[in-house]
Amino acid sequence: MSETKPVVLIAEELSPATVDALGPDFEIRTTDGADRAQLLAALPEANAVLVRSATKMDAEAIAAAPNLKVIARAGVGLDNVDTKSATQAGVMVVNAPTSNILSAAELTCGHILGVARNIAPANRALKGGEWKRSKYSGVELYEKKLGIIGLGRIGSLVAERMRSFGMEILAYDPYVTSARAQQIGARLLSLDELLAESDFITIHMPRTPETLGMISDEQFRIMKDTSFVVNVARGGLIDEDALHRALEADIIGGAAIDVFSSEPAVDLPFFAHDNAVVTPHLGASTEEAQEKAGVSVAKSVRLALAGELVPDAVNVAGGVIHEDVRPGIPLAEKLGRILTALSTGDSLTVVELEVAGEIADKDVKSLQLAALKGVFTDVVSDQVSYVNAPVLAEQRGVESRLTTTAESPAYRNTVTVKGATSNGTQISVAGTLTGPKQVQKVVGIDGYELEVPMAEHLLVFRYTDRPGVIGTIGQVLGDAGVNIAGMDVSRQEEGGEALALLTLDATLPSGVAEELGNAIGASKVAGIDLED
Repeated sequence: MSETKPVVLIAEELSPATVDALGPDFEIRTTDGADRAQLLAALPEANAVLVRSATKMDAEAIAAAPNLKVIARAGVGLDNVDTKSATQAGVMVVNAPTSNILSAAELTCGHILGVARNIAPANRALKGGEWKRSKYSGVELYEKKLGIIGLGRIGSLVAERMRSFGMEILAYDPYVTSARAQQIGARLLSLDELLAESDFITIHMPRTPETLGMISDEQFRIMKDTSFVVNVARGGLIDEDALHRALEADIIGGAAIDVFSSEPAVDLPFFAHDNAVVTPHLGASTEEAQEKAGVSVAKSVRLALAGELVPDAVNVAGGVIHEDVRPGIPLAEKLGRILTALSTGDSLTVVELEVAGEIADKDVKSLQLAALKGVFTDVVSDQVSYVNAPVLAEQRGVESRLTTTAESPAYRNTVTVKGATSNGTQISVAGTLTGPKQVQKVVGIDGYELEVPMAEHLLVFRYTDRPGVIGTIGQVLGDAGVNIAGMDVSRQEEGGEALALLTLDATLPSGVAEELGNAIGASKVAGIDLED
């Protein structure tokens, strides 16, 4: 009797190379993932499902697939996959985070060339019967300044390509060291300096609450009235209403936009401007990018169904990890995110993970990868995974270290993420898992001993130990409508510096952290959100 092969369900049209990459070890079935009834009927026997963007793998679909081990998205985004439900069900989710970087970089370069030479409006006019050479006179790129906001993989590729046109590369990225920028051939500036000096500006940042609308009325006023702005990264990074106002007032030269706050977008006000070139989210829309995505996730499916650690997994369900180490993965990732928040915009040059206690003699490499993943999750536009976190560190000139010791006096196991910044500051955050339920706790920050259960909303501040500070903190947060769920205060000597860690019921409203810092004379204040 022949052994039953794992069932791989292909829910959307993928390249023949994808099927070839899967190989002969699986039973390949196909379905129309956009047809809900057909999808749900095909899922019960599936061990893996491959999708693109049209198939909704939500909680209902995951519940309909009791044998499912991996969902593979042949692309970068995961908007159509309920990762939280998948993780709860023990289903690994993988995607292809590097599949479109060349295509996105090339489209960015194409848009820069297009707006410089008025290609789109000139094409439209000529096809409409108008021969207007003088109206569509453009500018050369040679010796112009290109400002790149976000010097990650795509930003670096754009810099490399546009240097060949003789452009001077300026960059803003608080998480890239000057040494790394110099390697790329870019000059690091503040955001305002970049906006004021650049002739062309392209943005390559993640979409977060901090970056949403980061280019708005104030930023447009700083730009030259001849400058062009390009966005092929994430919708909403440029305030679309503000862009319309800037074009209407002729305070910038023009714009090229491929991504939008809400998609599909077909009739936004700024579309009416001749010097606004728009494309329908084409960053990954090349044959090569689609094939790379399919082949990449096919390889991940093979690994997942073999029970191995999958490099491009975006959740932590699966992989050959010791059972004693596995619970520490989400803890290490959160500690990495806290470390980044505590760096308060200073670029990290070293990230070290120290594992102490009973698990120190196990393979804890996965904890180091999780910590690095956390360090970069909130600060880069790329999808961060276990495989690309070390690459992101290398690209940004961040040295990664792992140390272990059996000595852990206070707890069975302790995981500490330490960082050094470019200005010489040392930062550390330690955590542990306690009790039968393995409760995640923060147990130390910058050498101050604490014990606070991990929460989605945290507030850290350092101040001079004196009476009345805690009351002031409560007053400021109360006035802002933010409830304190818990807290711990640590000091090393009376009257010296103290450090407090609070857990909050909600995200701090804008400006409250700064107000709090001023009210208590804090040397450090950091509001931290760890929501998925």
